[in-house]
Amino acid sequence: MHAFDPSERTQDEVARFVKTVVTPRPIAWISTQSADGTENLAPFSSYNYVSLQEPTVLFNSPNGEPDELKDTARNALETEEFVVNVVTEADIERMDHTSAAIPEDESEFDLAEVDRGECETVAAPRVADAAVSMECTLYDSIEIHDKLMILGDVQYMHVDEELLTDGKLDMRDLDTVGRLGGPYYTVSDMLPFERQF
Repeated sequence: MHAFDPSERTQDEVARFVKTVVTPRPIAWISTQSADGTENLAPFSSYNYVSLQEPTVLFNSPNGEPDELKDTARNALETEEFVVNVVTEADIERMDHTSAAIPEDESEFDLAEVDRGECETVAAPRVADAAVSMECTLYDSIEIHDKLMILGDVQYMHVDEELLTDGKLDMRDLDTVGRLGGPYYTVSDMLPFERQF
């Protein structure tokens, strides 16, 4: 077996290796609103949940000085609110478009022609036709090396009724998109397997 010693590799090589191995990574399409009211929408593939009893999710953003942070991270910290919109196959092109670098006083909602939906508990808009949107309030933020981990408590959820079976979210109808290494993505596909333990 080939040895891969991170201390003997460049930062780019290590990053590529880790992002290829930790897959598929779910994508949070995060919408925020700045303190002055500018709306922002951007995808993050370093995203997951950390608590279920009191639902809490997290995403990671590049760390740096306040004026160097991505708009999403800065907005989430300043307003203490953000919305996680679930990315499905129908969203992939618009989601990719919102990763473009644009001036901070412009909105990716307009750039990618994404319709806004009103939220119940936060000021930021949600993606109106997202399969699922989770309104979050800031729980905490943690600096870890070159990343800023932002955690949010889920306060309210919006779910497309077509995804519900007997009132429960049916994974068979939720074609979430995941990030792989390099330029690759994947769409969730059911693998029949009955757990034994």
